[in-house]
Amino acid sequence: MRVLVTGTAGFIGYHLAKLLLAEGHLVQGYDGMTEYYDVALKRKRHAMLLQNPNFSATEAMLEDQATFDRVADAFAPEVIVHLAAQAGVRYSLENPRAYLDANVIGSFNVMEAARRLKVGHLLMASTSSVYGGNEAMPYAETDKADTQMSFYAATKKATEAMGHAYAHLHRLPTTMFRFFTVYGPWGRPDMALFKFTEAILAGRPIDVYNHGDMWRDFTYVDDLVRAIRLLIDAVPGGPETAVAGDSLSPVAPWRVVNIGNSEKVRLTDFIEAIEAATGRKATRNLMPMQAGDVPATWADCSLLARLTGYKPQTDMREGVARFVEWWRGNAAAR
Repeated sequence: MRVLVTGTAGFIGYHLAKLLLAEGHLVQGYDGMTEYYDVALKRKRHAMLLQNPNFSATEAMLEDQATFDRVADAFAPEVIVHLAAQAGVRYSLENPRAYLDANVIGSFNVMEAARRLKVGHLLMASTSSVYGGNEAMPYAETDKADTQMSFYAATKKATEAMGHAYAHLHRLPTTMFRFFTVYGPWGRPDMALFKFTEAILAGRPIDVYNHGDMWRDFTYVDDLVRAIRLLIDAVPGGPETAVAGDSLSPVAPWRVVNIGNSEKVRLTDFIEAIEAATGRKATRNLMPMQAGDVPATWADCSLLARLTGYKPQTDMREGVARFVEWWRGNAAAR
């Protein structure tokens, strides 16, 4: 299988490309190497992937449609997995233009290439943040999601809507997936686990928002990319491809799928797991809730299980311990 993956120098894209390569697939990577966090970490991820002869990569922005089209045309993918994005709720308060450019314009360019090349399946990353102000949990894909609370979430919801329109107009099979707080080795330095582990081991205090009264559905990265890999084969089509409780559109080969651990974990318990793995106690700087953030996320992943037979299940404490072990053995990666 020939798979074009955007964001392969990023956290999730790296792990997905690694999995696909291990299965013997041909992977074309594409990444803009933006300076949102240390580019050296991104180049390290790409360098490891480039050790496999089935991987090739292009460094360019998705907003550069001419370059993306040239790469896509030359590779002729059967599947496109679009993971590249400007991530982070908090940074969207500072630089919303970066989210418009990367998440909306960049995603449009990916959809245009998928339409033109008539790929067999387009898969695009969304986020649990699109559920916004919804209070009923666990979140299900069939829930209404119209109350986004950050510009980041708004751009992702826009991408879902754009994807649906393209699926309807061009009969382009499209799967959107909503990620729930992904963590693990080779993660982003701006993510809580990375920041907390670094600070705790250095003896620095950690900022704990909403005084720790936050709940997240922590999803280990290996579970996440395994789910994406299985969803590649779950191609949405007509009504015959529907399963019970499906989000499959009645007018397009389009669906949205939650990928989470189906377990709501309190932030203070997450911190205690890091303390246990590091053998150090954290000094906690209790902070109010940050603008644009939500107090809780929790995924109903029964649709993923019905489509693929798979359920992410790495226990949060086990996943945190694996990350801390990686951290201690990979100083050059930080």
